[in-house]
Amino acid sequence: MRVFVCYLTVLADSGYKISPMDILLDAIRGPWPWYVAGPLIGLTVPLLLFFGNKRFGLSSNLRHACAALPSKNPFFQYDWRREGGWNLLVFLGIALGGFVGGVLLANPAPLEVAEPTAAALAQAGLTVDGAFAPAALFSWSALFTLPGFVAMVVGGFLIGFGARWAGGCTSGHGIMGLSELQWPSLLAVVGFFVGGVLATHLLLPILLGL
Repeated sequence: MRVFVCYLTVLADSGYKISPMDILLDAIRGPWPWYVAGPLIGLTVPLLLFFGNKRFGLSSNLRHACAALPSKNPFFQYDWRREGGWNLLVFLGIALGGFVGGVLLANPAPLEVAEPTAAALAQAGLTVDGAFAPAALFSWSALFTLPGFVAMVVGGFLIGFGARWAGGCTSGHGIMGLSELQWPSLLAVVGFFVGGVLATHLLLPILLGL
C-alpha cells in the first residue's frame, strides 16, 4: 500500500492527471494490507448466515460437482442445486476473479519476496523466478519430472482427500468453523499449520532431492 501511495505521488509530481480509473486499477493490481483484506474475508461469515443461513466452505463443491453427474452412490443422491448451487457459483466467481486479476489485470512487476525467504529457498534448491509459484515445481515441464509430479499430482490428491476426510478445508474450518467456536475446526487449523511447517522444513528438501 505504501508503494502504491508513492507511485501516485510520483505521477502527480510529474504532471500526470490521475483519473479515478487509474487509482482503481492500481489498487486492484497491488497487494492489499491485512487490515483491509482480512475483515473483508471475515465478513463473508455473518453475511452468509444473515442473508441465506449458509455456511461458507469451498471443498464441499467437490461433492456438489460429483452429485451433478449421473451416479448411483447414495452419498451423491441429494438436491445439489438447492444445497450447493450457490456454492458452485461462489467457486466460479473465485475462478473468474483469479483470471481477471491474474491475467487481464496482472501486475507486470515480478513477485518480490523477503531476502531471508529467497536465501532459504535457494538453500533448498529453489530459485525465486518472480512467479507466484516456482516453475521448477509448478509448470507443465515440471509435471513430467518426479518432483513436479509428486508436488502437483500426489500433493493435489492428498489435499483433496484430506479436505474430505477432515470435513472441510481452510475456508470451511479456518473461517467458518473458528467463527462458530467449533473445537474440531480448531484442531484442523492447528493441523494445517503444523503440516505446512513439516512440509516446508522436512518434506520439501526430500522432494527436491528426488
